[in-house]
Amino acid sequence: MKLRELRIQRQPQLMIIPMIDIIFFLLVFFMLSTLYMVEQKTIPVNLPQAAAVQTTLQRNLTLAISAEGCIALEQEEIPLSLLQKRIRAELAKEGEVVVVIHSDKKVEYGKVIAVLDEVKLAGVQRIAMAAERKGP
Repeated sequence: MKLRELRIQRQPQLMIIPMIDIIFFLLVFFMLSTLYMVEQKTIPVNLPQAAAVQTTLQRNLTLAISAEGCIALEQEEIPLSLLQKRIRAELAKEGEVVVVIHSDKKVEYGKVIAVLDEVKLAGVQRIAMAAERKGP
């Protein structure tokens, strides 16, 4: 008789601690997975490789030069003559920015120097050249 009474009195219980653990792990999983989904705002170029590649954590302004010589500022293609004006507008809006130049390997050296000159004339103090890290 006592065995039947124990079976009847037992009610299913909702275990909240394991549910919180599962929700926490899902939250961490989705937070970490979104970090790898971020794309850079640039046109696709083949970067040269360098052994001493560094990354910066400041506000970057991405400038890309494709193999054909097209210039893109934050994925918007612009002519070289308007580059200085656009960068000055960004400097006025942001204060200090780092201009990161992504140049294809096949771009002529003179084109890269012309772009660098326009960036410096716009008043940018910090300029970086993007490269891929060399494999071991």
